[in-house]
Amino acid sequence: MSCPRAPIFFLVLAATAAMTASAADVRETRIWASPDNTRVVLDLSASVDHTLFTLHDPERVVVDIPDGHLLRPALPAGQGLIRQIRAAPRDDGDLRIVLDLAGAVQAKSFLAAPNDTYGYRLVIDLTPTVEAAPVRVQHAPTGNRDLVIAIDAGHGGDDPGAIGRSGTREKDVVLAIARALREAVAREPGMRPYLTRDGDYFVEHRKRMEKARSEQADLFVSIHADSIRDRSVTGSSVYVLSARGASDEAAKILAERENAADLVGGVSLDSKDDVLNSVLVDLLQNASMTASMDAATHVLGELDRVGVVRKPRVQQARFLVLKSPEIPSMLVETAYISNPDEERRLKDSRYQARLATAILSGFRGYFYDNPPPGTRIAQLAAARRSGGVVTARSGDPAANTLSRP
Repeated sequence: MSCPRAPIFFLVLAATAAMTASAADVRETRIWASPDNTRVVLDLSASVDHTLFTLHDPERVVVDIPDGHLLRPALPAGQGLIRQIRAAPRDDGDLRIVLDLAGAVQAKSFLAAPNDTYGYRLVIDLTPTVEAAPVRVQHAPTGNRDLVIAIDAGHGGDDPGAIGRSGTREKDVVLAIARALREAVAREPGMRPYLTRDGDYFVEHRKRMEKARSEQADLFVSIHADSIRDRSVTGSSVYVLSARGASDEAAKILAERENAADLVGGVSLDSKDDVLNSVLVDLLQNASMTASMDAATHVLGELDRVGVVRKPRVQQARFLVLKSPEIPSMLVETAYISNPDEERRLKDSRYQARLATAILSGFRGYFYDNPPPGTRIAQLAAARRSGGVVTARSGDPAANTLSRP
């Protein structure tokens, strides 16, 4: 006698087989090229296994997806480190995707889980093969150098960040604000801007920190736009690293000190004395966190003049991008992109410029109160206190004038 549940059982099997058949569909292929690396993103219908390996003469990266199907045969043109992308089914039913390269690379891949914007994604990151990492040169203890302001536009590339009700993407507006801030800092006597990204590509969080360190940054600011379900919420907020986040990073630094030969100001972790190394890192982080809070307080006060401040005090969180132990760092949530009015303002170049001016004013106030020795700001601050005049560099628009913070 047949079981009455059998039809349901076979229906479930059929549905499962159908899901399995489409589980390896590659719906879209996207490339994001930055000055430092190239990222390939395969939009998938579901989670899949894959195999990745490299071939030489010529240089290639090969990705095999079991039982894979390419839904769109037209693949994007090569860019960055990729000359072209090819794909074809193999005899065993796997889908093979080949990245023809411009040179030798290091390749790594990972499967990204679905989010509010995308489904499953297979991400392949390519970085050029280099013989050795550059050695960081420390600032001279004396001189007349400019302060370096590292400006970090959040998200980018396949990471759009928050998306407003009318489709505005966080990655786009924060890059516009970061560029406006770069222009404002470039006009400021005694300061030099540096962008961690200057295009629509993603930079890993630790890479953003490394970029700031390689430029010997005196201050790091990450620009974002907040989002929340309640669309009525508005306002700016500023974050610095929490004590717990600093503690986590200190442990990582000490565990990997063979990969971090130096930090700042000649402080080295080459010593075999773990207690001494721990003390050195703690001293660096305590000084950096104090400076971060002070600078962030100045910025928050200036943002309060531009619009509504959501949180009247500087907040603390464990954001990875803030974990540089020697660079004062902050994260600025410029506005709520989830609020229709603030979303509209965030797209306005005039409002972007106002935000940039406010952030710069915060930097200026902090550095004139705490001028680093051997900098032009230190000279300008001393002249300001004495009522004197400092002659700027030749060609400087502020020549023979005193900067007024």
